[in-house]
Amino acid sequence: MNIDIAKLKDLISKLNEAKILVIGDLALDEMVYGDTERISREAPVLILQHTHTNYILGGASNAAHNVSTINNGKVSVVGIVGDDYQANDLKNAFKEANIDCSSLVVDKERKTITKTRISGACSQSVTQQIVRIDRQTNSPISKVTEQKLMTEIEKQIPSCDAIILSDYHIGTLSDNLIKFVVDLANKYSKKIIVDAQKDLHRYIGAYSMTPNLPDTQKHVGFYLNNKEDFIKAGEKLINNAGLSSVLITCGSEGMVVIDKDLNYTHIPVFNKSRVFDVTGAGDTVTATYTLALAIGAEPVYAAIIGNIAAGIVIKQFGCATTTINEILSAVPAQINVEN
Repeated sequence: MNIDIAKLKDLISKLNEAKILVIGDLALDEMVYGDTERISREAPVLILQHTHTNYILGGASNAAHNVSTINNGKVSVVGIVGDDYQANDLKNAFKEANIDCSSLVVDKERKTITKTRISGACSQSVTQQIVRIDRQTNSPISKVTEQKLMTEIEKQIPSCDAIILSDYHIGTLSDNLIKFVVDLANKYSKKIIVDAQKDLHRYIGAYSMTPNLPDTQKHVGFYLNNKEDFIKAGEKLINNAGLSSVLITCGSEGMVVIDKDLNYTHIPVFNKSRVFDVTGAGDTVTATYTLALAIGAEPVYAAIIGNIAAGIVIKQFGCATTTINEILSAVPAQINVEN
């Protein structure tokens, strides 16, 4: 199957027209850097002389950041922060990324999800990560917090064009909250795209989801080795949650799209080159796939756009983002997909 390149480029150029709402486990990546000074006299550990700290949007926040750089800030987030200094760091990171964070809910009993990575360097070596410290509350959210989230979601959904449910399984997306979002989205005819690693059956009523291959195999209970396996897995995912389509990301093997009529499309990786860092690439796929679906693209064209965008960010270190111009510049002269 040949892809209409002119149509694809037209869709890419319109990605900034859609407004997206991201709901989920909002996180902050705190990157602490230092130069190695000496071994401590207190214990056999390195002493680092702190040089700088970077704050990067992670988790569901990274999906929102990817949307923002493409649609010029037409994105809002709903999620939880704690009553801690990390909450302010996260809010500042949202503001710098041009993301509306006015619907954050403060829960004093929970921690702001923060992944602190401490890295060191010396004159004879490159910077290397030494340790990672995670701050998060894994228990289910309280009914009070759940109701506050529902109130904020009710304010945001009418004005958005599509919704991303980004579940890192840290407690924000309770069963009640998912059902509330689905019911409200159906009321206002909004598409929900799910990015989750497990319990994929929980998102009944969503429009599409973007699981990776290992998570898909765990969910369906068998390996996906050929076209028939993918169709069987896609059918199970679609029937379990009532989806219109599913996009399965397969790393270096590209992506597979299955729609509700069980049409199969395999999309290869474009512009293969050296991969520097795959961190956050899944968020890039979900963000661009959602934007494309929101402006009316068919799932296959939306997936191709996500594929191209992911190919850009994996050439950069850390949770990277891309832009419409970069995506347009990376479109191949010809695209063939397998049906």
